[in-house]
Amino acid sequence: MSFSQELYRDFAILIGQFLKEEFQVGGIVEISASDRDLIAVMRRYFAAQAELESLKAQLEAARQAAGEAIGVFYDPRQNAEHAADLQRSHRLREEMASLMQRVEAWGRAASGADEHDRSAAEASRKNRGRLRTEPMLASGRSYA
Repeated sequence: MSFSQELYRDFAILIGQFLKEEFQVGGIVEISASDRDLIAVMRRYFAAQAELESLKAQLEAARQAAGEAIGVFYDPRQNAEHAADLQRSHRLREEMASLMQRVEAWGRAASGADEHDRSAAEASRKNRGRLRTEPMLASGRSYA
């Protein structure tokens, strides 16, 4: 599974949990500005995806009705009648790719922050364990 697919799955789970808590339970869920930005980007991604899917279905129905070859119909230079829709589908794909790059960057940054937090917590646990097992002087300082 690619990073995008994992992120997409994780985001769908996160939004599902958020909506369940916010609207079904009636509680207030506080989210960071970064998370709100992520949600806005993903909403736009899903809107673009839905628009693209609808546009693709319309174009394919038109191609089949016209009996055109795929290579001819989907070439905006050869299909003036549907050129605007074909170009729109390309722009939507580019927008979706750009949005997903932003989400992936956010995910990598969050993953890096999580790793940093885990490393710091592990170092703290090790230090606490070391301090507890070392012999202490009356002054509270260790021999080491």
